[in-house]
Amino acid sequence: MTHSDETVQMDQCWTNARLATMIGDGLGLIDDGVVAAKDGRIVYAGPAAGAPSGVSRTTDCEGRLITPGLIDCHTHLVHAGSRANEWAMRLDGASYEEIARAGGGIVSTMRATRAASEAELVETALPRLDALIAEGVTTIEIKSGYGLDTANELKMLRAARALAAERRIRVEPTFLGAHALPPEYQGDSDAYIDLVVREMIPAAAPLASAVDAFCEGIGFSPVQCERVFAAAEAHGLAVKLHAEQLSALHGSALAARHGALSADHLEHATDDDIRAMTAAGTVAVLLPGAYYFMRETKLPPVEAMRRHGARIAIATDCNPGTSPTTSLLLMLNMSATLFGLTVAEALRAVTVHAAAALGLSAEIGTLEAGKACDLAIWNAEGPAELVYRIGFNPLHQRIKDGQ
Repeated sequence: MTHSDETVQMDQCWTNARLATMIGDGLGLIDDGVVAAKDGRIVYAGPAAGAPSGVSRTTDCEGRLITPGLIDCHTHLVHAGSRANEWAMRLDGASYEEIARAGGGIVSTMRATRAASEAELVETALPRLDALIAEGVTTIEIKSGYGLDTANELKMLRAARALAAERRIRVEPTFLGAHALPPEYQGDSDAYIDLVVREMIPAAAPLASAVDAFCEGIGFSPVQCERVFAAAEAHGLAVKLHAEQLSALHGSALAARHGALSADHLEHATDDDIRAMTAAGTVAVLLPGAYYFMRETKLPPVEAMRRHGARIAIATDCNPGTSPTTSLLLMLNMSATLFGLTVAEALRAVTVHAAAALGLSAEIGTLEAGKACDLAIWNAEGPAELVYRIGFNPLHQRIKDGQ
């Protein structure tokens, strides 16, 4: 974590700060801390007494808290259209099936996304992205999954990549062609998976960092998801999985068998599922926004995750149908109030463990020499403030790659 060699070269330094380095099992707090960087990489993060001397630019943080830049490791940020009217219909008593028959649900977002140009998708995603950036997010995962044909899935992935050119943020695009069954394939999900495996994944491989699927009764079976995984692996892509949100199909154990980066949602995961994930190093990504918005009552098995030593991440799951939020800070509070995470667990869930859920542990997620200099500087007395507040943003400054 730290280097006290005074010959270390650095071009900028943040002093008089309280650091939450995320090193070790807790928050890795250092009360009188310094972060020094050169060429966008951290060269020192540790006590002021051991900091190297000689720097061109120094910022006095006046006792503020510094954490790693936050990481939103599960989003559907790129999409067109809104489902606000469907939500209002639900409040008026309409069932999911009634809304679907009226043209709602994922198919509604699919139609809007297919009709939008790549430029329009970028334009509509930017306000959502800016909201997350304003809360200290420096890395974001963005899934496709609302095109549901080859051309439109690729359009979504290109739009996700274009966002990284519009803002100072790291974007990790994930291909989620196996998200839902498009109308043209109704009644023949195997034929659609054939398309995903034979055409979509090869075409998406140059644009995506990973491949995801929705393993659920209303999505795709474990056998179908395993076909998706095999195709992803054949093209050198990491895998992850929406699993155990609505039922126990043991998709999380399937993900573990394939060394998946993460399995996400997990409300219905069993003890054996969690044990398998932990052994495989598969991160458990919890999505409290969807749990809250859908009024779920089945809590994810956090105690089993603790008992087996699973790494827990949390994310916004930003999407138009089940988690229309662009506040990762709110997810910190929800993960504590709804799921019982501690302050340390919640903050590690959006830093070091979120980095692992994206396969980026060597690059981001902690304050230590060699990592990207991605920082969030907070007007906060201590880490608990970030989890305790609701609807309040204490960000003082966001630093991406040292800037």
